[in-house]
Amino acid sequence: MTKIEVHGSVPLDLEGDLASLPGDSARMAPHWAAPARTAPLPVSPSLIHGVSVPSASARLLDAMSDYGD
Repeated sequence: MTKIEVHGSVPLDLEGDLASLPGDSARMAPHWAAPARTAPLPVSPSLIHGVSVPSASARLLDAMSDYGD
């Protein structure tokens, strides 16, 4: 059995519905810290090699229309 601990005077709704989600999220948001965003480092084209595409996939892609068709 799970023991549920409530810290504060917020009513606990175990049978919550979609209407209660915004309030639940607003109460939980201060407890979570978002990690700092890091931009991915660019990869040199000379490091990209060894990509193989099965012939069936290549034929499928070749048969697809280009953008804007």
